[in-house]
Amino acid sequence: MAFESLNERLNKAFKNITGKGKLTEKNMTDMLKEVRMSLLEADVNYKVVKDFVEQVKEKALGTEVMSSLNPGQMVVKIVHDEIVALLGNEETGIAYKEHGITSIMMVGLQGTGKTTAAAKIANVLKKKQARKPLLVACDMVRPAAIEQLQTLGKSIGIEVFALGIDTPAVEVVKQALEYGKEHHYDTLLFDTAGRLHIDEELMEELVQMKEMIQPDDILLTVDAMTGQDIVNVAQSFHDQLNVTGLVLTKLDGDSRGGGILSVRSITKVPVKFVGLGEKVEDLDIFYPKRMADRILGMGDIMTLVEQAQEKMDVKESSKVANRMMSGQFTLEDMLVQLQQVKKMGSIAGMLKLIPGMGQMAGQIDDEKADQTMKKNEAILLSMTKEERRNPSILKASRKNRIAKGSGTQVSDVNRLLSQYDKMKQLMKQMSKMSKGGKMPGMPNMDMLGKMKGGFPFANKFGKRRF
Repeated sequence: MAFESLNERLNKAFKNITGKGKLTEKNMTDMLKEVRMSLLEADVNYKVVKDFVEQVKEKALGTEVMSSLNPGQMVVKIVHDEIVALLGNEETGIAYKEHGITSIMMVGLQGTGKTTAAAKIANVLKKKQARKPLLVACDMVRPAAIEQLQTLGKSIGIEVFALGIDTPAVEVVKQALEYGKEHHYDTLLFDTAGRLHIDEELMEELVQMKEMIQPDDILLTVDAMTGQDIVNVAQSFHDQLNVTGLVLTKLDGDSRGGGILSVRSITKVPVKFVGLGEKVEDLDIFYPKRMADRILGMGDIMTLVEQAQEKMDVKESSKVANRMMSGQFTLEDMLVQLQQVKKMGSIAGMLKLIPGMGQMAGQIDDEKADQTMKKNEAILLSMTKEERRNPSILKASRKNRIAKGSGTQVSDVNRLLSQYDKMKQLMKQMSKMSKGGKMPGMPNMDMLGKMKGGFPFANKFGKRRF
């Protein structure tokens, strides 16, 4: 994931001042030197780094910070706020028209994930913003682009307007605008052609299409893996087309992330969406504050809550959570819990969103954890409903049958049952403490279910075996 090394370096820098009773110019200088090196190593533009460090120093050496009870924490807050400022302070959404069709023009170089990003954005607009989007296939340069867009559109239930590779792009645009109006679409996303590099022919075609579309937004797709080159690409497109927003793809890769911190400051073009994976649903609206929280290892609980609300069955999770807290917990509940966790994605990915759990995420072997979860699910599904509801009847013959049915060993079945017994004991203890009034901070389970999908798997976060 981008920013991992930057997160480690920045936290190391903060250790020099947090916990100290007094802030001096000496320990501030040492800390800022470490911050400067952290940002430069993360491939942040040198001018951006220079301005950033000067801003932090000016604010950190102010009277309010120097006289505060915990100056170290105040400095961390200043760094956090300056990172938010670099990223754009507030999220910038789509510039929707009050009346009529909103047109969005997707531009970018080949290989940046532009076509996939168009489908992902359409999916977000449909599911999160109650829009009725139409995808328009205008990429006649890459032969597979139209077919790719149609496949993606079908997978998310969004229509794709296409006339084939032999029809000029400007004609496709013209007919798509008419089609959108006739069929009452409120948002049109035009997937335009890309090139392997920026050239005159590409820009001429895009300028011509822009004049015809009169887009409300021009979104440039840039690959987070390209580092500082993001800035150069964004500036070139912006100079020619007046780009209104950026879509960062492959943020889940191994990029150092510096380009992301530089691009907004230099081009003044805001980041609007970030791609966090290959699946169609792996795209988020860009929130500067949440990204700053992640960079500094503060987690991102709001994103975790939103993911839970979208991907989990809130009603079922709340039901299981209530049963667990009342001391009832069967293998049937364990199966539901396991399936809900799987919908949320990788364990390490979830841990990174929980404040204070970022370091633990690095200790998780995602592949191994995923295999274990699949194996446990197979074992549970190989049981009858009666066996899941009443595990006490699971004797040797039944265990043998379950192991054969799930393609596992009897030892795997026994291991799962042992985990279940421990979880059941824990649930009983928590239930007793709750009823005895020893857990005053325990939230109302109905409210927890509404807010966080119930999170019945919370007891597993602190363990390395899943």
